[in-house]
Amino acid sequence: MAILKIARIGHPVLRQDAQPVSDLALSELDRLIGDMSETMHAAPGVGLAAPQVLAGVRVVVFRVPADRAGSDGEAVPDTVLINPELTALDDRVVLGWEGCLSVPGLRGLVPRHTRIGYRGLAPDGSRVEGEATGFLARVLQHEVDHLDGILYIDRMHDLRLLVHEDEVDSFRFEDYIESDKNA
Repeated sequence: MAILKIARIGHPVLRQDAQPVSDLALSELDRLIGDMSETMHAAPGVGLAAPQVLAGVRVVVFRVPADRAGSDGEAVPDTVLINPELTALDDRVVLGWEGCLSVPGLRGLVPRHTRIGYRGLAPDGSRVEGEATGFLARVLQHEVDHLDGILYIDRMHDLRLLVHEDEVDSFRFEDYIESDKNA
């Protein structure tokens, strides 16, 4: 296995639609998945989409470490989804901090659905289906966006909510919300 180069914002592969995987028996796919997992851990990250490592196919790897699961979530081991599809299960959307290995050094407050359904294939060809909430739902939406040529900054409604990662702890969201002075 190898640690792969991660494409950064500006590289054309990050703005292209990834192609569905049609042949799961390919040894190249197994190698790609192994390399993606190793690259994700080395970065370190919690998710990685194939276009981020210059492979234009619909494959994502992700995980949720226990320290990132939050009070309402649980840890998720390294997982692979091939040809993933997501469905919002309700209309609730919340802002949350996101970063990206392809947009290094920055974090943004990004609106995401809080509850989604997901389905796809495992590397052995079996169907994978589930429901995700909290941090896992955010990670899956972020990674699947990469397969559609979308970066998290494209989802942001206000680029004033994009900050350097060293400033996240001191960022005051309320400074950027317009209050209704007539209330």
